[in-house]
Amino acid sequence: MKSRDCLCAKRAYIAAMEKLITHKKPADTKVVVAMSGGVDSSVTAALLVEAGYDVVGITLQLYDHGAAVAKKGACCAGQDIYDARNVADKLGFSHYVLDYESRFRDSVIENFADSYLTGETPVPCIRCNQTVKFRDLLSTAKDLNADALATGHYIKRAEGKYGPELHRALDSSRDQSYFLFATTNKQLNFLRFPLGDLPKSDTRAHASRFNLPVAEKPDSQDICFVPNGSYARVVEKLRPGAIEPGDIVDFDGNVIGRHEGIIRFTVGQRRGLGIGGRDQNSEPLYVIRLEPKSKRVVVGPREALAVNSISLKEVNWLGQEDEPPPNKGLSVKYRSMMEPVPANICRMSGNDGAEVSFDEPQYGISSGQACVFYKGERVMGGGWIIDNQGAAAWRKPYKNIKPMI
Repeated sequence: MKSRDCLCAKRAYIAAMEKLITHKKPADTKVVVAMSGGVDSSVTAALLVEAGYDVVGITLQLYDHGAAVAKKGACCAGQDIYDARNVADKLGFSHYVLDYESRFRDSVIENFADSYLTGETPVPCIRCNQTVKFRDLLSTAKDLNADALATGHYIKRAEGKYGPELHRALDSSRDQSYFLFATTNKQLNFLRFPLGDLPKSDTRAHASRFNLPVAEKPDSQDICFVPNGSYARVVEKLRPGAIEPGDIVDFDGNVIGRHEGIIRFTVGQRRGLGIGGRDQNSEPLYVIRLEPKSKRVVVGPREALAVNSISLKEVNWLGQEDEPPPNKGLSVKYRSMMEPVPANICRMSGNDGAEVSFDEPQYGISSGQACVFYKGERVMGGGWIIDNQGAAAWRKPYKNIKPMI
């Protein structure tokens, strides 16, 4: 009975994979798979091979992997390239390594360093998906006459009334929709995400079923080019001399401590301020604002973090041209691990900006982070946060804002 259940499940997975691209038979369909060397992209390739597709694997060399080969949990390092090649060899499809170091540095790493120096908290994984992967790699896939580019992201692509849509993954603990808000409708026509309907446990089970050499490989945890999670060390290397000490001040401008560089702090941070001598009964202090020009870190009570609205730039809207815009039931995420909260979104006419107002005050929102829009499980787009109004919100009583669309 157990073997029969496994056989039925296998047939179901094959049938699901065959529906990924409906206008051609799998044997006549070339799919490029972005392979990081991890279990997710490896299983993606294996499922497509099993369903009969003509698979081509591509791994991107994004930085000097010679220095990172010993770093556990990093994607696209030397060991990861080796693992991706081993998977391709085992499954019997072509595999290529493309040198994207200069593109990655220009589009992701330089932006990462500059953002931290301006007091922002960047999300380089979004920039990488937006530029190197879904712009440059997608273009390469088309040059290879591929019919689709598949990745191991946990997100769902669904055919809607007006065209393809993005939806949150079945496994909410693995959902990566926050990191893919910048995907355009044109790109979505070409992209496929075979793992969107799978829990991580099933992905691991498939890896064992295919006897993949990466079946037991741990998931990557850190940003690939940030050794040991030390953002400050990377920025110091990229911008030598640009990181300077400064004052930690309270909300009224009184100096209460010193710091070794604003890049070591983010809005909403409580730990690691190094402010000694405070009474144990006093109210905890949080980072409220970063002031790069004066090199000041402004701290205050939690109430000072409250915001009732934020401004966005580079807004990407995933509604189709003929689709009426939603006027209710929208929610947003401004951190990857949070659940969406109700919000009203007003898109600015004539530019790529938007204003987001919240039904309830929100805390610890930082410039440089993404704000992603949802309608139920569907991803409607998002933008980059450019205005943190925490200080202003604290000085004035909070007031609800009326719906804006």
